[in-house]
Amino acid sequence: MSSTEHPFLDGTVKRLLIDGQWCEARTGRTFESRNPATGDLLATIAEGDAADIDRAVAAARRAFESGPWPRMLPAERQNILLRLADLLDARCEDFALLDTLDMGSPIRHTQGSVGLLAGVLRYNAGMARALHGETLHPSVPDMFAATVKEPVGVCGAIIPWNGPLWATVLKVAPVLATGCTLVLKPAEDASLSPLLFGALCLEAGVPPGVINVVPGHGATAGAALAAHLDVDKMSFTGSEVTGRKIVQASAGNLKRLSLELGGKSPNIVFADADLDAAVPAAAIAAFANSGQVCSAGTRLFVERPIAEAFAAEVARFAANLRIGDGRDPETDLGPLVSARQMSRVAGYIDGARAEGARVVSGGCRMSGAPWDAGYFMPPTVLADLCDEMQVVREEVFGPVVSVLPFDTAEEAVRRANATPFGLGAGVWTRDLARAHRLGRALRAGSVWVNCYNMIDPAVPSGGYKASGYGREYGTLHLEEHLQVKSLWFRTA
Repeated sequence: MSSTEHPFLDGTVKRLLIDGQWCEARTGRTFESRNPATGDLLATIAEGDAADIDRAVAAARRAFESGPWPRMLPAERQNILLRLADLLDARCEDFALLDTLDMGSPIRHTQGSVGLLAGVLRYNAGMARALHGETLHPSVPDMFAATVKEPVGVCGAIIPWNGPLWATVLKVAPVLATGCTLVLKPAEDASLSPLLFGALCLEAGVPPGVINVVPGHGATAGAALAAHLDVDKMSFTGSEVTGRKIVQASAGNLKRLSLELGGKSPNIVFADADLDAAVPAAAIAAFANSGQVCSAGTRLFVERPIAEAFAAEVARFAANLRIGDGRDPETDLGPLVSARQMSRVAGYIDGARAEGARVVSGGCRMSGAPWDAGYFMPPTVLADLCDEMQVVREEVFGPVVSVLPFDTAEEAVRRANATPFGLGAGVWTRDLARAHRLGRALRAGSVWVNCYNMIDPAVPSGGYKASGYGREYGTLHLEEHLQVKSLWFRTA
């Protein structure tokens, strides 16, 4: 199959979605999307900037205040979300292949994601009819008080390239459930699935202007959206550096923010763990999606008596993972998303070598046919490290894991928490009391015990510290999109 054998990749310029219409960027500029496994051109995409963001925000404001959307009943929003889920199920192969072509993730991974994301839509559909306030009993004579929950308004969202459909659905679903409107700025490295999902929203009956999709660069379109004075809430998934810029940009109108930022997640393995389960899980925790996962378990703390053998077993397991073009159903790991990302990951590995780390496996870009056409880095296991090394401290966002021996549970917790990040953490042990102690002691938004990176639409996910604030999934995700209004009534 060639890279262009997809119904959406028909050779036409992919335009912006604003107010229910497909339109060119005001400047007429475009950018290219290329398959990171082959270098083939997939599509040319209209490049939005501040003027296009202005148009999209204005459309979202009109839709929120004067279109059919604010008059829709919860049951009607629910029905739209259920239709959207059904349409996504029906187009599963199209969306999975598009994500695979655009950012390289293996087709088995993207196919599995679509099913879970349809579940996210259905969960939010159920919640659309379950939003409620409270009746209260104030200590004031002859008064009745109640709260109601109302949509926060026009939302902006900026999403990353490592899971374009995934991030799109997570931003769109609570917006539709709560009655808000949205301007979505996809990553320039992976804008195709967000645009196709925008078309799916229109097909499901979402009114014009409720969902707008404006691809473009972060410094232009993204910055304009983050600073826009008519955006009531911003949601961002991406790097800590950009997250800080969005916090600064939000000051203009004190817009509400939810941020899911970087991670340097610890995965702690005790000698009493089920090692037959822990070895493959530790490898997948670090290497899934070629390490391009915010919560990847890249700091692998292993109890000292088993550390060297465990590192060797992780390297052995990783060596058997099949690397290649994500379209092959046998592929386990695809390419990195771009030349820029390849250079970044290689730089961290070279820096680790210079600081004295030992490369147990991997460590060099794959070369020769067919690797030269894409950005392929094998799973890399590093040992003989110290916690102060750059590769241990900073988010690499590539298939690199640092194996770090420890002697006591207290030491493991102290070192695991000695990071500015706090997105996820893992614990592997048969000792239930120890598992509970570490689960409480680790400073992370999600702690997985004898598993890793588990996700469910009903279970919230988010970060501590520099990994951001706010939550996705679950009821807390919808609360991010709601205002609480208190109503007072004199009864006598």
